[in-house]
Amino acid sequence: MTTPNAFHEEYAVPALEAGLSVLVEKPLGHTLESAERIAAAAESAPGVCMVGFHNRFKGPVEVLNSYREDGLFGDIQHVDTTYVRRRGVPGRGTWFTDAELAGGGALIDLGVHAIDLALYLLEFPDVVEVSGVTRQTFGNREDYADVAGWGIGEGPFSVEDSVVAQLRTAEGATVSVDVAWASNREPEKGIRLRGSDAGALLDLGGDLTLYETATGGEPHHRTTEVEVTDGGGYAAEQAAFIEAIETGEAPTRNTVEQALTVQRLMDAIYRSSESGEAVRLD
Repeated sequence: MTTPNAFHEEYAVPALEAGLSVLVEKPLGHTLESAERIAAAAESAPGVCMVGFHNRFKGPVEVLNSYREDGLFGDIQHVDTTYVRRRGVPGRGTWFTDAELAGGGALIDLGVHAIDLALYLLEFPDVVEVSGVTRQTFGNREDYADVAGWGIGEGPFSVEDSVVAQLRTAEGATVSVDVAWASNREPEKGIRLRGSDAGALLDLGGDLTLYETATGGEPHHRTTEVEVTDGGGYAAEQAAFIEAIETGEAPTRNTVEQALTVQRLMDAIYRSSESGEAVRLD
């Protein structure tokens, strides 16, 4: 299901009700209400429904998550997730920049990946408070310069092009989210973990670095560069979807329930930005 966000519900719900299995590209819906209707249809449907968060299946993420499962990091206390482009507004004047069709801008396009990956590595804890600020800085500027040509086109630009947000969990862990289609800084797409026993820096382009401190011999820092292939997230994701269909077992990764949680947090970020106050979710 790779239609513009506003049409996810229109096609996914009838397909699910007809007994078909559906792989819905992120986000689950263009609004929280639409996402909730898709989730309700998936809950009672005989087929399989997964949501397209392909980054979870990338090689470096798989390796990082294996270290987390082995307890290397101890208690993960903070996750810093960044998905920033120097210039990369996707097709100004297309559905990407139309609030009615997309439901949002950089947050619902890139931030959805950042939030999902952070929650995945925290094992989807209960988030009790959300604070966020969305901005529209570059989208409508006449002097917008795009070296890569992403932003060609003229038409509506009724969405945000950047967002900064903070999430706090019931257990006290925190998540920082920094996302931008365009910014005056170096591009970055990665995630940092800070745990009680170790930490990590993951570049979604393929690099993974582990940070540890020990006392053997003399107190010392140990920084480990982990070499791993990218792993092709899309192919692995699709293979997992097909396997779920063949076995008839509901997927445990990229579930509709998890996607709905991400959607609720994005909705809270938008509400926080509009009100200028933190939003409580508990």
